[in-house]
Amino acid sequence: MPVPILSAPGASSPFSAAFLDALGALPFGVLVGFAIAIGLVVGSFLNVVVHRLPIMLERAWRADVAESLGTPAPAFEDDGFPARYNLCLPRSACPHCGHVLRAWENIPVLSWLALRGRCSHCHARVSVRYPLVELLSAACAAAALIAFGPSGKALAAFVLCAVLIAASAIDLQRQMLYDELTQPLLWAGLIVNFEGTFTGLEEAVIGAIAGYLALWCVYWVFRLLRGVEGMGHGDFKLLAALGAWLGWSALPQIVVIAALAGAIVGVAATVSGRMRFEEPLPFGPYLAAGALVTLFAGTPLYGVFAWGG
Repeated sequence: MPVPILSAPGASSPFSAAFLDALGALPFGVLVGFAIAIGLVVGSFLNVVVHRLPIMLERAWRADVAESLGTPAPAFEDDGFPARYNLCLPRSACPHCGHVLRAWENIPVLSWLALRGRCSHCHARVSVRYPLVELLSAACAAAALIAFGPSGKALAAFVLCAVLIAASAIDLQRQMLYDELTQPLLWAGLIVNFEGTFTGLEEAVIGAIAGYLALWCVYWVFRLLRGVEGMGHGDFKLLAALGAWLGWSALPQIVVIAALAGAIVGVAATVSGRMRFEEPLPFGPYLAAGALVTLFAGTPLYGVFAWGG
């Protein structure tokens, strides 16, 4: 069945009108397939972000320190990567041997399966994180389209998902949530909700404030009682961003889901011997999981609590 397309106000050019008409005539299943393909491509780029952004930020930090101390600029090649290194250059390569990937080795998911998770040149293992990020991105793209239809709201939802996927993967890898991801995400949430896309602007502003203060208070209570930091500052910056996107009323469910999921994973990993009891557990991925549940399913926990009461 053809799906109505929400055209942007003022979009009156013959080309855009014809494009929207053609897109609207497509069956919904075709649109979902298109969303999955776009999600896979975006997921491939997210893998680049996950791998390169921490290196880029560490280099920038080293350069800032050298400038502050008045010492010579660091030679960035000593970290094993080219001097010109960003999200676009150089071309993707094997992190073990430096083999530059050919076009057929860069196809999302399929290349990893065809190569059986190994580099074609040195046969070193390629992390399963790469296809998982791509598949998760594709699933989020399809879910956004199904939940919100072919609209600007679906696009905004997918942008939120993409940033959460990248931030979560970096947090799992480095136990760090970078301001370069969380702060733009917060402002984007306020901008998106300026006209009430996901929640009212007032609720979004309160959500940003409450999200930050909630975990900031937990951080200080834990520090005063135990004398150590219970969580990183990036966690309450991320929750502030989620409050800006989904509103203050979504925060309790997000935190409950994150706490339960983190506790289950932490206990299971401790019992299985994969981590020590005192070893810190990245909290960002669990906050992201709570946010995705809330984004696509609303607040089902509130109904459970109301029913139980």
